[in-house]
Amino acid sequence: MVLNKNKSTIVGLVLLLAFFIQYILKLEWSWLFLLQQDEMYKRWSGLFLAIFILFQWVLSLTRTVKKWKKHAMKMQSIHKWVGALSPIFFYIHSMSLGYGYLLLLSYIFFSNTILGYFNLDVLKNNSDALFKGWMITHVTLSLVVSIMMLFHITMVFYYK
Repeated sequence: MVLNKNKSTIVGLVLLLAFFIQYILKLEWSWLFLLQQDEMYKRWSGLFLAIFILFQWVLSLTRTVKKWKKHAMKMQSIHKWVGALSPIFFYIHSMSLGYGYLLLLSYIFFSNTILGYFNLDVLKNNSDALFKGWMITHVTLSLVVSIMMLFHITMVFYYK
């Protein structure tokens, strides 16, 4: 693995570790915890998190839309850096992992985040099978996160 050239992976792993340390040790900023109890705050921070998740799909568009292919490499770098910051975006919305389907959503979200941190630039392997397996898994988990996010948004607005 080549971590020294992949600063986004290092930053992401540090932020993810910080998130789980605060979660396990129950370290909370009381002002943020109080904000997260407010319905309007939850909706706005949830909108921010949803926009982040949707933005991550732009990389797929730059790889598949012919006119946008010239932007794919730049977008890949942006995708990695924005993904590295995802534990902060999650933390802003919720300090906890939730219960039930929200816990499952959190697990899949963070599993996909870890998978993203250990992308093929980090693994430095030219295996076609590894590339396809990694890509299929990452895109599938991203789809599952997106679908569960839409389900969560539906539940939030349907039951309020």
